[in-house]
Amino acid sequence: MKLFKKILIANRGEIALRIIRACKELGIRTVAVFSEADRESLHVKLADEAICIGPANPQQSYLNIPAILSAAEITDAEAIHPGYGFLSENPHFAEACITSGITFIGPTPDNIRIGGDKAKARSILKRKGIPVVPGSDGPINSEEIADKVVKRIGFPVIIKASAGGGGKGMRIVREESEFEQAFHMAQREAFAAFGNGELYIEKYISSIRHIEVQILADSKGNVIHLGERECSIQRRHQKLLEEAPSPALTEKQRKKIGEFAVRAARAIKYRNAGTFEFIVDGEGNIYFIEINTRIQVEHPVTELITGIDIVKEQIKIAAGYELGLKQSDVKINGWAIECRINAEDPERFIPSPGKITFLALPGGPGVRVDTAIYPGYTVPPYYDSMIAKLIVYGKNRQEAIRRMARAIDEFMIDGVKTTIPFHKKLLNNPQFIEGNYNTSFVEEMNSSNLPKEVLQSV
Repeated sequence: MKLFKKILIANRGEIALRIIRACKELGIRTVAVFSEADRESLHVKLADEAICIGPANPQQSYLNIPAILSAAEITDAEAIHPGYGFLSENPHFAEACITSGITFIGPTPDNIRIGGDKAKARSILKRKGIPVVPGSDGPINSEEIADKVVKRIGFPVIIKASAGGGGKGMRIVREESEFEQAFHMAQREAFAAFGNGELYIEKYISSIRHIEVQILADSKGNVIHLGERECSIQRRHQKLLEEAPSPALTEKQRKKIGEFAVRAARAIKYRNAGTFEFIVDGEGNIYFIEINTRIQVEHPVTELITGIDIVKEQIKIAAGYELGLKQSDVKINGWAIECRINAEDPERFIPSPGKITFLALPGGPGVRVDTAIYPGYTVPPYYDSMIAKLIVYGKNRQEAIRRMARAIDEFMIDGVKTTIPFHKKLLNNPQFIEGNYNTSFVEEMNSSNLPKEVLQSV
């Protein structure tokens, strides 16, 4: 069995560069695709070949399936890696690749469909004995059905889009008088974002930790997990910082949540890399919430504590290789933290595109920077505002926090505003240092640790 000779990367920015690096180390040639706005991007410069697939608008470029498949055909690419975002969780794209005789480096179309239908995923895993938050048993498309659910489970509830994520179509409703308006707003937002207005409803549990488990699964039925990641530092359901392992879990909980993820992956016959997301309440109860059928933005923290290159594993699994690891081979060593550096106003969290006039990246022991920016690069306004990921490793959490604080001080960017000032404040917050936080932490940070403007805009 051989690996691919050439892989097309259907993405941009740091994740495209991350995949190029993995391919080079495996001896695989790469093809970059780019929009007209990304002509000077680093992934274009470092790939073996590059093809423009359309204008800046992502609908006409990075979401343009015919253009991407044509680029693969023209360059004789044998496989396509979608990265994260864009077409990575589009089952039609995965099917189109297969139909075209191109390997899709990711899960099966059926896996993606189940992951994209949160209500269905909940239902399947509930039947398999995986605990889920009390709520609707399937997708809801009418207020009448929604009313029956909330009468059964009681307020407060959280409304979520069945077909998507990232906080779109999500509303927390604490009282019955607020429900009708929140339901219709969530439905409209879900339809606008995902073309599907179906929702599902869960009991809202406050003071939760958001914890996810990385899994790898091959086509032979072998499934392993690579430990958990703590993702509770969020603003409007968007992650700002992740760490691994979680400071909240006991060893008993850690073992249980890993076993839940593996059982869940087996239940849907999952293949390739994926993430199973859970919440943990104040009493330590673990509940499944959703599946991410792609490589995650925060995968580097898992790589640093396990020594396993997840992107390389994705490629090998897609090529038909059996996992070379058993669960007993996976050892968790040390601690890793990732800060997402966004080109955003740190006080209002609104995008700040523009030309980078000065850039100094941090370095030193245990520091990794995943980025595609460089001095003179212009951050375009058309795409996600994340421009870099700063990841550090330490022998324990205390060392990792101190190393991150040191590294973030070394990270200097001029020309665009970034979220670096927010991260500096966070890393000096006593509660964060103690590991005493939950998904409401950013909203609850006091004014001495976060500007008033941020609190007002949360």
